[in-house]
Amino acid sequence: MKLLFSIFLFSMLFVGNAQSDVVFQTKKHSFGKIPQGKPVTFVFTFTNNSTKPIVVEKADAECGCTKPVFPIEPIMKGHSNQISVTYNAADVGSFSKKVSVKFANADAAETLIIEGEVLKNK
Repeated sequence: MKLLFSIFLFSMLFVGNAQSDVVFQTKKHSFGKIPQGKPVTFVFTFTNNSTKPIVVEKADAECGCTKPVFPIEPIMKGHSNQISVTYNAADVGSFSKKVSVKFANADAAETLIIEGEVLKNK
């Protein structure tokens, strides 16, 4: 029983370390109130904390109103880079949009969120 518990603890430590290879300064941004028809952009900064270069395979927005732009070159260990996310602000009302970021050789994607409220032009 102690052996199984030890294996479980070791595996949890390993999984925790594997998930910390890429660290975002923030994964959520609120634009607050923005005017209709004026696109807004937020830049998410991340750092490669692994021992080898990492590559962003893709960044997918959940709708066409949101456009992510990501680096295509490898990010060396210890270096930082950015993913910019632009929201078109075409529709009036509150919004919350997700962008899924997949890094090569990662088991799961990272989720970035932008939110805010688009106000009708006067």
